[in-house]
Amino acid sequence: MTLPAVEPAEFRQLLGRFTTGVCVLTARTADGRLQGMTANSLSSISLVPPLVLVSIDHRAAMHPTLTTCRAFAVNILSAGQEGVSRRFANDHEDRFEGVGYQESPRGLVLLDGALAHLEVERETCHEAGDHTLVIGRVVGGAAHEGRPLCYFRGGYAALA
Repeated sequence: MTLPAVEPAEFRQLLGRFTTGVCVLTARTADGRLQGMTANSLSSISLVPPLVLVSIDHRAAMHPTLTTCRAFAVNILSAGQEGVSRRFANDHEDRFEGVGYQESPRGLVLLDGALAHLEVERETCHEAGDHTLVIGRVVGGAAHEGRPLCYFRGGYAALA
């Protein structure tokens, strides 16, 4: 017997109680333009090999890039980067304008001030409802001291 699914609004309320970190995914389009978007759907799925999963809505502007690019970066935001998160979550003609970043030796965009950066090579994609699950192998990264930016019940929070 299959139980009926909860309604989308109730599902959002339920998962809103799960505190997540906030990251910005960055990549280059096929023609070399920078793209970035805020996400909180990052999961570690394997230590050996080091694999992560990100989930991206089919309607997201970055969907075609993330599902076809060779590599992308995950920038895990620090507590002071709520503005960066909002910038990459909203529609802006150039989300990178005025945002500090460096380019890694692999050509990936690493945002200044992030708590950590992961350099990820895309391995595979799987369709799951209205999202695509992108699995990638972590091939580099750096961690920095600080507190994380968190998301809880539809708003930003920081650890005390």
